[in-house]
Amino acid sequence: MFTGIVTDVGEVIASEERAEGLRRLTIACAYDRASIDIGASIACSGVCMTVVETGSAGNRDTFSVDAAAETLRLTTVGSWRNGTRVNLERSLKIGDELGGHLVSGHVDGLAELVSREDLTDMARLTFRVPKPLARFIAQKGSLALDGVSLTVNDVADETFSVLIIPHTLSVTTFGALRKGDRINLEVDQMARYAARLMETSRS
Repeated sequence: MFTGIVTDVGEVIASEERAEGLRRLTIACAYDRASIDIGASIACSGVCMTVVETGSAGNRDTFSVDAAAETLRLTTVGSWRNGTRVNLERSLKIGDELGGHLVSGHVDGLAELVSREDLTDMARLTFRVPKPLARFIAQKGSLALDGVSLTVNDVADETFSVLIIPHTLSVTTFGALRKGDRINLEVDQMARYAARLMETSRS
């Protein structure tokens, strides 16, 4: 479980095809490798991944994760290459501050950036989502984009917008987002459960 508060931006430095449909990715980060346990969960641009190896490259510590075929197909992980920057968050510990909202790291789909408006003190990003996911997105509701907890500003049919403050632009990968980019989307868990309860009650 995560909160959607990014604590580092890592860089993919190696991508190796393993068994059929399996890819091992090595990510350089600012985390101390001694603090990363094998088997630990780290959210990588919103995708909960399991650490299978730690190491170092130059003056940076690294960790490696394995991505299976479904993850490669349904998320942006399949497009990651050497040099790709990814938002990172360590999993929650009992007693940690819940600064964003509860995020599972289970991506629901991809959101496409359809417009970006850079304002004086923030940026307005507008995304399009697959129609089946649009019903889970509400004005003033929460969602996670590439692992970042955000509040929805406006909603219109299959699009929604969020306002990104300068701090978030500087400490996440959002500063580099451009029109046409696709990023990982996780809808709010409460919205998902509420929709399921309504479907059940109608049936």
